[in-house]
Amino acid sequence: MIRSIVRGFGAALPKRVMTNSEIEGVVETSDEWIVQRTGIKQRYIAGEGETTASLGEAAARAALDNAGLTPDDIDLIILATSTPDNTFPATAVNIQNRLGMTHGFAFDMQAVCSGFVYAVSTADLYIRGGMAKRVLVIGSETFSRILDWKDRTTCVLFGDGAGALILEAGEGEGTSADRGVLTAQLRSDGSHKEKLYVDGGPSTTGTVGHLRMEGREVFKHAVGMITDVIEQAFEATGTTSDDLDWLVPHQANKRIIDGSAKKLNIDPEKVVITVDQHGNTSAASIPLALAVAAGDGRIKKGDLVMLEAMGGGFTWGAVLLRW
Repeated sequence: MIRSIVRGFGAALPKRVMTNSEIEGVVETSDEWIVQRTGIKQRYIAGEGETTASLGEAAARAALDNAGLTPDDIDLIILATSTPDNTFPATAVNIQNRLGMTHGFAFDMQAVCSGFVYAVSTADLYIRGGMAKRVLVIGSETFSRILDWKDRTTCVLFGDGAGALILEAGEGEGTSADRGVLTAQLRSDGSHKEKLYVDGGPSTTGTVGHLRMEGREVFKHAVGMITDVIEQAFEATGTTSDDLDWLVPHQANKRIIDGSAKKLNIDPEKVVITVDQHGNTSAASIPLALAVAAGDGRIKKGDLVMLEAMGGGFTWGAVLLRW
């Protein structure tokens, strides 16, 4: 049985760090208020010349170096982003060009904060279907450019950055002991569209628009939706939370992360948290967290790792993989 095995990982962050104390000078808020409600202490903000493509390229090159590969070894690039460089062409094609690739294919995937989970699932399908041997999966965002910096309920939450994984075809026995992606559970429900969205777009306003969110409504739905798909991932693989080595959640809000882990009886020591340093980087948050935890040696070969996310739409999902 073909499995999609993690071959390499990488990350990239803008140069500028914006602390909570700096945000106090932009909107009426405080470090204490932000930390207490979100767990966020700082975030990275893209500067001049730093784009979704440039950050994605840097994360991709870091992943290639980590894997000991070159761009020539990649068959497909999937970029999860809600902040593309242009309406078209796809920013993934821009990254493909920046990497010097003229072979293979590349496309963007838009599922907001769930984007990386959707992209890993899609990459797995291409690998298991025989259409690609190695897939570069990137999450890259510049959310600072769609924020309303007068809205303290949203501008304090988000940051910019990029992360990447390289998935490679490998042989497995078809059991949960296999390395690679074991299952993916994806969901969406468009009836929640107005709870988290951007109030602009080419076919509606002809503008980029700004992020709008009903924070309490998102929080109300998040824990239940996230825990449901995680439980379905366990059920699909015959595993339980006791078997899990690491939960790597979308880094939206520490309260949501803690609530989900508690409901699933997952030891807090098994939860990778980077929201304090990165803020919410949407589709980039999971690969950034993976790069931190794998880079410092916490996530090791053979570990059972759960990825989960929920984003605008609503979209939500989980991927269970063995590192």
